[in-house]
Amino acid sequence: MKQSKATKITAFIFLLMMALFWVIPLIWAFFTSFKSNNEIESTGFTFLPIHWTISNYKELLFDNASNPVIKWFFNSLIVSISHTLLVLVVVALASYGYTRLKFKGRDLLFSILLGSMMFPSVVNLIPLYKIMDELGWVNNLLAVIVPGAAGVFNVFLVRQFVLGIPKALDESAQIDGANEFQIFWHIILPLIRPVLTVVALFSFTGSWNDFLWPSIIINDIDKLPITPGLQLLQGQYITYPGLGTAGALIALIPTFLLYLFAQRYFMQSMSLSAGVKE
Repeated sequence: MKQSKATKITAFIFLLMMALFWVIPLIWAFFTSFKSNNEIESTGFTFLPIHWTISNYKELLFDNASNPVIKWFFNSLIVSISHTLLVLVVVALASYGYTRLKFKGRDLLFSILLGSMMFPSVVNLIPLYKIMDELGWVNNLLAVIVPGAAGVFNVFLVRQFVLGIPKALDESAQIDGANEFQIFWHIILPLIRPVLTVVALFSFTGSWNDFLWPSIIINDIDKLPITPGLQLLQGQYITYPGLGTAGALIALIPTFLLYLFAQRYFMQSMSLSAGVKE
């Protein structure tokens, strides 16, 4: 009992230290965003502002035509939501096909797809740019939304989840006259919602935080998502940390709210048997 209690206390202290390690910079950035540039330069490293001001947010959101943060924000929302919905459709159907449909070379094809994960994504940049150019999608948000919709890791994750669902459910539905699409829609899809929630979280945050590919394929400042846009903001206001931290906090809002409201589904999906009803 004493050893178990000591282990719990040690684990708690360790997790508390890790939490502080990640939270303290966010707290500092939050308070810094409400400081004027003169105060930051004169007082140095302090947490609480001496004189609170919203001038940084006002300049970013309303008085800054050269860096349209609001447009970048909504561009990122459009891209991330569209990409996430597309990922869910493709991944759910692909996972069902690789587990329930029988066709020649199915397992070999899936093994080849898994093997492609060994190559770094940067290898695909030049071929992908050529494809987008042929489609006429350069400097178009479609070039940021569509690529990556069939991510191999997401397909693998959902496939493993579907493998845990008893095939007896499919057979019972087939006896009742259900076709493949009806089995997928009425049986498989409701059971894999927890893991699809995790895929949606990963896809949304990955798309929202993506920097390299949007910076390459988008040339128009008004069409940029907020992550590469913040890089331009940092270059212009490198001597104004208050504006930079304000922009970073604005970009943090959607992902923070998403994880805040979806954490219950995230924890539920950690068990591959969560989608199977006893």
